[in-house]
Formats: sequence, structure tokens, C-alpha cells
Amino acid sequence: MSTTTKLVPTPGQTVGPFYGYALPFVKDNELLAPGSPGSIRLQGTVYDGAGETIPDAILEIWQPDADGSIVQQTGSLVRDGYTFTGWGRASVGHSGVYTFTTLNPGPTESGAAPFISVAVFARGLMNRLFTRVYLPENEEALAKDPLLSSLDPERRKTLIARRDPDGGLTWDIRLQGEGETVFLDFQ
Repeated sequence: MSTTTKLVPTPGQTVGPFYGYALPFVKDNELLAPGSPGSIRLQGTVYDGAGETIPDAILEIWQPDADGSIVQQTGSLVRDGYTFTGWGRASVGHSGVYTFTTLNPGPTESGAAPFISVAVFARGLMNRLFTRVYLPENEEALAKDPLLSSLDPERRKTLIARRDPDGGLTWDIRLQGEGETVFLDFQ
């Protein structure tokens, strides 16, 4: 007699909870020291589907340096105050606002649109979300970008940051609803 075992999928769980004593580390949102030559602030607010701020999300970013080179330095968890690490993590405060100290990424290939890769972790999410934030300046490169050119103009705008008067970038994330940020699905 043959017995067939049917495996049942493990139930999904939301991302988190995040433990304040274990997850953050000193200067985790500083990819280089504030005030360093070329440093900028990347900031924004994370919103839910109802347009309310999310007070406890965590964002991670990865990016090339200003020349478009992928950082090969080890030790991203140890901030020495002068080495650009290419990776950072920021928790969102009670106001839903995040801030990174970083630099403008360069294009990874000639003529490409520079961008920063972003992962979003938040309550209610079954998995982290992946997206990108693009610099707003080079409209020709933005128009040629394979991802951006595959989107309708309204959706495309959700991936392009605004340049602040001080040279920094502001980019808000909307998890659902009107103006929802474009998220990427990696297979």
C-alpha cells in the first residue's frame, strides 16, 4: 500500500517585529560622514495606502559611488567616518521620516541613469519590497532607462527624487493607493 504525503505550505508571516536593541547600529544611515565632500541628504516619508505615515518601517539602500563603481570595501557595518560604504540602513521615526547621508551615485555604465536601490521592510508586509530611486537631472538617461521607459509617465514619477535647494534629495514612498511607488519583483 502506497501512502502519499501532501505537504502543506508554511503560513506567511509579516516582516518584523524589529528589535531596537539588535537591529540598529551606530551611524547605520551614514554611508559617509555628514559634511564630507560630496555628501548629500536623502530623505523622505513612508506612507501607507490610506496616506498615513508609517512610524516603524526600515529602509536599506545600496548604491555605487560617485564614479559609478560598485563598492568593494568590506566592513559596511563599521563606520569609520570617511570610507564610503555603498550600503546603509535607516529606521523610520514616529513621524514616518527617514534620512540617509550619502552621495550622488554615478551611472554604472556610460549614458545610464544613476539610481539607488532600496528595500523596504514594514509591518503588514509579507516580504520586503524592492524599488529604486533615480536622480532627477539627466532626462535623456532617464528616458532611455529600461525600467523607467517600461512604465507609464505617472508611475515613472514615483521613482524619481526631487532635488532640494541644498543639493539633497527628497523621495517619498507610498506602499499602496494613489501614487503607489513602483516596486520590483525579482524572480
